[in-house]
Amino acid sequence: MTRKLALLGSALCVVVSAGSASADDLPVRKAGLWEMKMVRTGSAMPEMTMQHCTDETVDKEMSNNVSPMAKQICAKQEIKKTATGYVSDSECSVAGVSTTSHAEITGDFNSAYTVKTTSHAQGGVAGAAGRDTTVQLEAKWLGACKPDQKPGDIVMPGGFKMNVRDMDKLKSLLPK
Repeated sequence: MTRKLALLGSALCVVVSAGSASADDLPVRKAGLWEMKMVRTGSAMPEMTMQHCTDETVDKEMSNNVSPMAKQICAKQEIKKTATGYVSDSECSVAGVSTTSHAEITGDFNSAYTVKTTSHAQGGVAGAAGRDTTVQLEAKWLGACKPDQKPGDIVMPGGFKMNVRDMDKLKSLLPK
């Protein structure tokens, strides 16, 4: 159960970082099944690969639903277009842990994109000494969603499945 909550928390972080910009800031991803591979350094969490079935409506809903949550937990949330893609900077706090993050987003959002995030966290159970983490999300389009999937479905490692349209349920799992 603890592992499922950790995986759920990781997925929620991906959703917040990828969907926190307004709907017209980042391009909408091509509809279909996306494989998202997260690789972390500076963390005990292992590499994680998940699949996300999406369409234009879900991508826009993710931005619209996540933005209010990001506004509640983030004092700063900026995204800017660059010559090679986008950069995002944020300062957020959840359950006594303050995190400052910088992300660089590149790719075409039709076949692949990459999000490289560096963050510094302080506070919480592990103490105030600070932890630096680098996460790289590598996403690639696989094709049409599988017959048993609907837009919004995310399949986590081990087969745990959730739908991003159930964001209100996910919010209740965040530590206070």
